[in-house]
Amino acid sequence: MVEKKPFGLRFTGPLMLGTTLNPLNSSLIATGLAGIAADFSLGPGTAATLVSVLYLCSAVMQPTMGKLATLFGPRRIFLTGVAILLVGGALGGLAVNFGMLLVSRALIGVGTSACYPAAMALVRRRADRLGTGVPSRVLGDFSIAAQVTVVLGLPVGGVLAGAFGWRGLFWVNVPLAAVTLVSAFFAVEKDEPRSRTRAAIDLPGIALFAGAVVVLLLFLGGLAHPVWWQLAVAVVLVAALLLWERRATAPLIDVRMLAGNGPLQRTYLRQLVVGLGVYTSLYATSQWMQEAGGYSASASGLLLLPMSLLSIVLARVTSARGWVRLPLTAGAAAVIAAGALMLDVHRGSPVPVLIALSGLFGVTNGLSNFANQATLYARSPGDTIAVAAGLFRTAGYIGAIFSSSLIGITFGGQVTDAGFHRLALLVLGIGVVSTLLAGLDRTIPVRAGSRP
Repeated sequence: MVEKKPFGLRFTGPLMLGTTLNPLNSSLIATGLAGIAADFSLGPGTAATLVSVLYLCSAVMQPTMGKLATLFGPRRIFLTGVAILLVGGALGGLAVNFGMLLVSRALIGVGTSACYPAAMALVRRRADRLGTGVPSRVLGDFSIAAQVTVVLGLPVGGVLAGAFGWRGLFWVNVPLAAVTLVSAFFAVEKDEPRSRTRAAIDLPGIALFAGAVVVLLLFLGGLAHPVWWQLAVAVVLVAALLLWERRATAPLIDVRMLAGNGPLQRTYLRQLVVGLGVYTSLYATSQWMQEAGGYSASASGLLLLPMSLLSIVLARVTSARGWVRLPLTAGAAAVIAAGALMLDVHRGSPVPVLIALSGLFGVTNGLSNFANQATLYARSPGDTIAVAAGLFRTAGYIGAIFSSSLIGITFGGQVTDAGFHRLALLVLGIGVVSTLLAGLDRTIPVRAGSRP
C-alpha cells in the first residue's frame, strides 16, 4: 500500500542516502591515502589504486546492477547492494594487508553501484503506478544529495581519519549501510514475483562491456603517454559488444532501442561532455590555486565552496519548476563563460574573480545535472530505466577520468599561468560543444513531462 505522500521522505530518504554512498566513498579515501601508504610501506602511486579500483568497478557495475534490478526487482538489488557495501566496509576496517583493502574497495564499488540505478527504477515504478509523470522534485533531491556529499566528503573524511585513523574511512560504511538497509527494507514496497531466471543474465554482454570500459578508461587515464593498442582493443571490444547485444535474447544493453533513441544517445553525450568540462575546469583550478596561485589547500577549498552552494540552490530551483531545456542551455553557456574567465586569471588575481569562477562552475553543475537526469528519465522506456541510469553514471566517470589526462597533458611538469590559460582554451571548446548539443537538440523538453 502506497503512503499518502508517495514521494515523502520516508520513501526518498533511504534512496537518497543510498545514491550518495558511491560519491561519498570516492572522496573519503583521499584523506587516508597517506596513512595507508605509511602503514603498509607503499608508494603513493600504489596507494592511489584504491581510488581507481572504485572508479573502474563503478563504471562497469552501474549498468550491470541496473540490468539485475530489471531482472530480479529494484528493491532486491538495492538492498543487496547496500549489504555488499556493509561487508566491504567491515572488511576494509579489519584489513591486515593491502590486498584486503583492494578487495574492500572493489566490494564498496560494486555495492554502491546498485543504489542509483535501482533507486531510479523504484522512483519510476511508483510514479508510473500513480500516473504522476516525471517526479522532478525527487530527481532534484538526488542531485542535491550528491552536491552535499561533494561538500562534506573531504571534511568528514579528515575528521574520521584524524579521530580513528584511515580505518574509520571504511568502518563508517557499516552504520551508513545499516541505516540505509533497515529504512529501505521497511519503506520500499516489495518487488513483484519475477519469472526471470539466472539464464536471463547476459554474462557474455557483461564481460564484453566490462572489458571495453576498463580498457577505454585505462587508455584515457594514460593519455599523457598513450598506449595505442589499448584504444584498438577497446574498439574491438565495443564492436563485439554491439554485435553480441543485437543477437542476445536478454541483452545487458538494448542496442536496438538505443540505436533508435537519438534523444537518449544525446543525453549520454551531453553528460559526458558537461562532466568533462566541469571536472577539467574544477580540478585544474584547484591545482592551479595551490601550486601557482599561492593558496593553501584549506583556502582553495573555501574559494571553491560557492560552486557547491550555488549548485545546490540552482538544482532546487530548477527541479521545483521542472525546467529542462533552459538549464541545459544556460549551464553549457556557463562553461564558455568559465573558460573565458580562466583566460584572464593569473597569479595575483583578486579573490572576487576566483569566487566568480567558482560560481560559474556551480551554475553548470547545478543546472546541467538535474536537467540531464530529467531528460534521461523522460527518454528511457520504463523497463530500461535502471540500465539507462547506470550508463548515465558511466558516462560521467568517463568524463572525469578523461579530464585528469587533459590536465596532466596541458600542465606538463609544472603548473603555471600559461598552462592554465591553455587549459582555458580547451574548456572554451568544450563549452561550445556543450552549447551546440543543448541548443540544437529540439527533442529536449521545455519542462519535465512536457513535449519537446
